[in-house]
Amino acid sequence: MPKKEMPAGALVLLILRVLRSGPLHGYAIAQRIHTLSSEVLHVEEGALYPALQRILLQGWVTSDWGISETNRKVRFYELTPAGRQQLEAEMSGYDRVHEAIQAVLRTA
Repeated sequence: MPKKEMPAGALVLLILRVLRSGPLHGYAIAQRIHTLSSEVLHVEEGALYPALQRILLQGWVTSDWGISETNRKVRFYELTPAGRQQLEAEMSGYDRVHEAIQAVLRTA
């Protein structure tokens, strides 16, 4: 299947959402998004790590070094309470935009 580009602004929402279930390292975040999207969405490292750094600086996640399932030293990211609030705000905003787009598509 050809790669689909991530819709603008969606990456932060998806990262926060997959971290809601627990801490993950960067590669696992990308893989989780890929798997949960039925292999439609691909998260490139060049987009993932800058986004993780931005949300880390915002205080929406914390990070700690640990060992991956493949015995590699990796940085695990975990959602903070502020991150959970941001996730709810991002999901609410996304729902409103999605419903507006669907309304136009149904009625135009």
